[in-house]
Amino acid sequence: MPDSTQQSIDQHFDPSMFDAYAPKQIAARIETVGLGKASMGVSPTLALSVLAGAFISFGAMFYTVVSTQTGLGLGPARFLGGLSFCLGLILVVVGGAELFTGNVLIIMGWANKKVSTAAVGRNWTIVYIGNLLGAFALVTLAYWSGFLQMGGNAVAVTAIKIAAAKVSLPADVAFVRGVLCNALVCLAVWLCFAARSVVDKIFAIIFPITAFVALGLEHSIANMYFIPMGIMAAQNPAFAEAAGITAPIAANLDMGGLIRNLVPVTLGNIVGGAVFVALSYYVVYLRRDD
Repeated sequence: MPDSTQQSIDQHFDPSMFDAYAPKQIAARIETVGLGKASMGVSPTLALSVLAGAFISFGAMFYTVVSTQTGLGLGPARFLGGLSFCLGLILVVVGGAELFTGNVLIIMGWANKKVSTAAVGRNWTIVYIGNLLGAFALVTLAYWSGFLQMGGNAVAVTAIKIAAAKVSLPADVAFVRGVLCNALVCLAVWLCFAARSVVDKIFAIIFPITAFVALGLEHSIANMYFIPMGIMAAQNPAFAEAAGITAPIAANLDMGGLIRNLVPVTLGNIVGGAVFVALSYYVVYLRRDD
């Protein structure tokens, strides 16, 4: 290689571009991004939130198909399902969208007195509503697409079983699963802020998200898709017969069941992301000792 070419490469080569950001830098970056999220206008926040709800629902759709008739056994099947669900957060992070469970990290700026309680509440409310709208839209389109009929209605059976399991969870179990879930989701987002490239971000997402899905934990925004889809599928006589729905299951598969799941799961998601990740790292890296 000519000396001039090597010299040019050396001049433009920056070794730091291959190094992850240090945890203290991650904390500062997340706080800065959180300030931007909290001050964003209603229209863009809502639009990006609808997209996030749709993106997570795409991951949930993918998970439902991949988890159908695997024949792999419990562990491998759940691992494969979790891997497929990663699509949702990859689309959110790389594509750019506002996801309620990730926005719990705004608490770092709130703890540092840079974001008001009202601003946090405003952001969470708009984003939660937008995520719900996006998820409901995908439920409608997904059902309309006929994808539940795949495998001789096998995908519909999976969708119904997923929803039935979620609405039958006791509130305390749903809450704890929500706590653990969003600890992992926020850690995935935290790791993404260490990344310097798209590939880095994707790899940062894979293991925490695969883990929360494989462990059977509860994500409020994903449940905005899973439960309504199960409810819609159960209304189809052919799907209901294939799933072998009993009266007790049918009694829980309604909007009341969705609300009974979302309330404890959402509260758990807030605690898991705020306490396990946001406030813990705030205390270590951002709190000023006066």
